[in-house]
Amino acid sequence: MRTINIDMLKKFYILALYLILPLVFLRLVWRGIRNPGYWHRWKERLGFVAQRPTKPCIWVHAVSVGEVRAAAPLVNRLFDSYPDYCVCITTMTPTGSDQVKLLFGEKVLHNYVPYDLPAFVSRFIARIEPVILLVMETELWPNIFHLCRQRSVPIVMVNVRLSEKSMRGYSKIRSLVRATLDNVDRLAVQTETDAARLRELGVNESAMEVTGSMKFDIALPASVRESGEALRREWGPGRPVWVAASTHEGEDEKLLKVYRELKTQFADLLLVLVPRHPERFASVARLCRKAGFRVVLRSEAKGPLEESVDILVGDTMGELLRFFAASDLAFIGGSLVAVGGHNLLEAAALGKPVIFGPHMLNFNEISNLALEHGAGVQVRDAPELLSALENYLGNPDLCYEVGRAGQKMVEDNRGALDKTLSLVDGLLIR
Repeated sequence: MRTINIDMLKKFYILALYLILPLVFLRLVWRGIRNPGYWHRWKERLGFVAQRPTKPCIWVHAVSVGEVRAAAPLVNRLFDSYPDYCVCITTMTPTGSDQVKLLFGEKVLHNYVPYDLPAFVSRFIARIEPVILLVMETELWPNIFHLCRQRSVPIVMVNVRLSEKSMRGYSKIRSLVRATLDNVDRLAVQTETDAARLRELGVNESAMEVTGSMKFDIALPASVRESGEALRREWGPGRPVWVAASTHEGEDEKLLKVYRELKTQFADLLLVLVPRHPERFASVARLCRKAGFRVVLRSEAKGPLEESVDILVGDTMGELLRFFAASDLAFIGGSLVAVGGHNLLEAAALGKPVIFGPHMLNFNEISNLALEHGAGVQVRDAPELLSALENYLGNPDLCYEVGRAGQKMVEDNRGALDKTLSLVDGLLIR
């Protein structure tokens, strides 16, 4: 009976994908109005590839910017460990594509991942002929996984986490989820809690290994601190600097109100405001100007920043690490609004106190760990954010101590990368 039900679910899933495909393309058109990158390279979403590999190919799927950055230490180690292989990275979004180009340039092949329909996936697999598929985090693709298994392509899910909310959603389609995960050879799971939730969904215990979070294995560029110091000199070495990173719609307005209050005590405070999505760069800059602040776009900032500039809007890609290095402290966006937060570890690794709001569901374990280690604070709302910022900005010694605690937290939790690579090595035929 279970087999019949799964077969029916798979057929329904494929039928549903075919039915919504026109809407998917309409959505690409719509999103392209704000980010023209969505209008390009549509054939890749149908399984065509821009460039075929000339060597055995390791396929890494990382859905967007955050996953690409999390995958960077793994990809760099793949270059060293498997020099006779090439790496093909697939993403879903143009910003993810831009991040791949920024981090790896021509060292990897890049394609948009094909939509999860058998014809598209088969075309893609036939063209790149992967020897293994590494999927970042909890991305479930029933047809991709099934067709890889059919072609004896081993699958490793990397840095896997499963929130309570996601588990409740997956439980509604438990049979399809379990059938999909049955195709996976190994799951490198972040925590015992994630492993327990996966067991509830029927994942085989022997397929899982708790490796910790690979996000702790941050490979900071050797030059980032020096580059940050140079940037700080441009901004004004005596000015306090607050970076608000990866902000979302509805969050910027709250931050600007907090910033206005802070300016009454710290008149020369510079706010570096970095929206999460490139399509919002211009609208956030307009919002800041409308609020009465003097604003400069990072892309237009040449040389030393005038003292009269209040806010620098980070409208460039790939500079967030440098911004963190040049700052005194960081607010992690997506947490004052119900988005689920973003990764705080890069700021912590650079010795910056981190502040985040109540909505850190996507990084629950990491944010709790930061609180346990005294690497930052969690606030409930804008007034508490104001209080936390006042405390840090008014106490440089406290900033330093909290920043050092964050660095120690990151160092103490490294090691997931080595464990993950051992799983890959056990499946990859050299």
